[in-house]
Amino acid sequence: STQKVSDVLKLFEDGEMAEYLQGDAIGYEGFQQFLKVYLEVDNVPNRLSLALFQSFKTGHYLEDTVKNDVVCLSDVSCYFSLLEGGRPEDKLEFTFKLYDTDRNGILDSSEVDRIIIQMMRVAEYLDWDVSELRPILQEMMKEIDYDGSGSVSLAEWLRAGATTVPLLVLLGLEMTLKDNGQHMWRPKRFPRPVYCNLCESSIGLGKQGLSCNLCKYVVHDQCAMKALPCEVSTYAKSRKDIGVQSHVWVRGGCESGRCDRCQKKIRIYHSLVGLHCVWCHLEIHDDCLQSMGHECDCGLLRDHILPPSSIYPSVLASGQERKISKATQKTTDDFSLNTFEALRIDPVSNTHPLLVFVNPKSGGKQGERVLWKFQYLLNPRQVFNLLKDGPEPGLRFFRDVPGYRILVCGGDGTVGWILETIDKANLPVVPPVAVLPLGTGNDLARCLRWGGGYEGQNLGKILKDLEMSKVVHMDRWSVEVIPQQTEEKSDPVPFQIINNYFSIGVDASIAHRFHIMREKYPEKFNSRMKNKLWYFEFATSESIFSTCKKLEESLTVEICGKPLDLSNLSLEGIAVLNIPSTHGGSNLWGDTKKPHGDIHGINQALGAAAKVITDPDILKTCVPDLSDKRLEVVGLEGAIEMGQIYTKLKNAGHRLAKCSEITFHTTKTLPMQIDGEPWMQTPCTIKITHKNQMPMLVGPPPRSSNFFGFLC
Repeated sequence: STQKVSDVLKLFEDGEMAEYLQGDAIGYEGFQQFLKVYLEVDNVPNRLSLALFQSFKTGHYLEDTVKNDVVCLSDVSCYFSLLEGGRPEDKLEFTFKLYDTDRNGILDSSEVDRIIIQMMRVAEYLDWDVSELRPILQEMMKEIDYDGSGSVSLAEWLRAGATTVPLLVLLGLEMTLKDNGQHMWRPKRFPRPVYCNLCESSIGLGKQGLSCNLCKYVVHDQCAMKALPCEVSTYAKSRKDIGVQSHVWVRGGCESGRCDRCQKKIRIYHSLVGLHCVWCHLEIHDDCLQSMGHECDCGLLRDHILPPSSIYPSVLASGQERKISKATQKTTDDFSLNTFEALRIDPVSNTHPLLVFVNPKSGGKQGERVLWKFQYLLNPRQVFNLLKDGPEPGLRFFRDVPGYRILVCGGDGTVGWILETIDKANLPVVPPVAVLPLGTGNDLARCLRWGGGYEGQNLGKILKDLEMSKVVHMDRWSVEVIPQQTEEKSDPVPFQIINNYFSIGVDASIAHRFHIMREKYPEKFNSRMKNKLWYFEFATSESIFSTCKKLEESLTVEICGKPLDLSNLSLEGIAVLNIPSTHGGSNLWGDTKKPHGDIHGINQALGAAAKVITDPDILKTCVPDLSDKRLEVVGLEGAIEMGQIYTKLKNAGHRLAKCSEITFHTTKTLPMQIDGEPWMQTPCTIKITHKNQMPMLVGPPPRSSNFFGFLC
């Protein structure tokens, strides 16, 4: 509809619909007129309008205002505001004016009571336990009266909505907390015989059905509308549910076929025999249920899971907890905080809840499948789809959670996006970040021992590896590009931060051609293998035409203020490395025979006498280190040399320096890239300096496949 609720209200207050208004209520005929005007239709089906009218008639109305044959216009208006967009602060001001019936600019006790009634109705809709809610809401509304005057002004109302009180959620204007038994369906093809949970007939081998990401309920497509409600709740809706998690048993879905209680086989009949717990993933016989305890410990993944008992509406917190929260939280103009502050997280002690960010577009369709799997393995409220809202909502939701970790599922670009957002979020404690590699190159994931690409491995095993991971503080570098005054136009610089590497010349030229072709024909770049074949083709072409020949004549390099001598070299590229992996696994710095002792300490000792290391003999012994606040500078002779390094036919490029600051001055337009994102840059000055360090999680060392591995 193009109509606004506020415009329709004006018609009832002082316009052509005023005849239908009975105090602050309207009858059925007036309600029909409201629907016609708001929906901009000539006629609303009688069954629909009658059903909607009945839904607004509940026992929560004030007796002196609303009779049985009328509904409250304020409540109707508030609910239809759900259909509208707009800024949260505008919604708050709208609801204030809606309930300020005497238009005196303040909410008195009777008007506040009407608001509490509306909140009770929303709580019922969200399936919260309303028996304990009314006194809590009354106390909360008293807290909004900051000056203690006995009434609430517009300024106090807006201040409360912008800080600790989730007014938009409680008034029904933000409904992201809806948890009403709806299944989270996803299409799925079944490699083994599976039977529908509803009609119990076979779905068929290799046929597609629907599976719920929350409870593993399986149905035919045509049975989905008739399916029983989902039994999984993602947060506690009553105080009695907070703190201790109970088992949530769902029939069927026993994939292992063996009972975790008696260890006997669960005989599969129509795939509906047996029970599985949604949170600890135990599978048992029906007869073994009586011997199972009530409390659920969340199983093997308890260190990562936020069970529903750890997430609850902040309005259910004790008055003392709300006062502490209000004292520690600064007032902010960011009204979008409301939705996430409506829920409070109190994790199980001695656990490290996992905040998962997934880029569904990474790795072909793998990203989407990973998203679905994590929604089942963990609580869906800790798994965020980056394409929907970006990383900010997840970081705000977990902001004050102690000991949490972050898992980024995507390529190097996705990881860089998350790290930059963490930088800007001003978090009280910066959480460590792990990577599930879904991109093409995945260089950072390789260096952190998370692999060169996810190939469908067991996510439960990966989460167990994450438990054994260690924190390393990775250097990050600022890039400042100062263009010279020329008539040429350069491409926009993709990033101002280096996490992996920066390069000028041959490798950036190959990446730039790859990037242009992928932008033009995205359908040709829909798999990791295809991407690598295209990259090989462009590298072959570059080796023939050598577009960056004699690069040293087109630029000068300063390291920590000292010029770097390139006169005796013939280069086509220069790479500045923060990690020892580029272009999907190439180690341009090369392997160094590791000396005994601490690598970090040795690197510091080598550079103790000077910030810059250019001596070839010393450079031979330097080992790359993510945390040493140093960059490795490598010269490249051409595309053929890069191919030789990638295929291990050559150990490394030409080691030029190890330094803590570097400046380039270019005299012509050259291809450049930061972390795999290329662009063409006109003559300029480029300054690279240390910015900060970010805690990253390093995977456990790979287990030796050699029976005699202990001898190595």
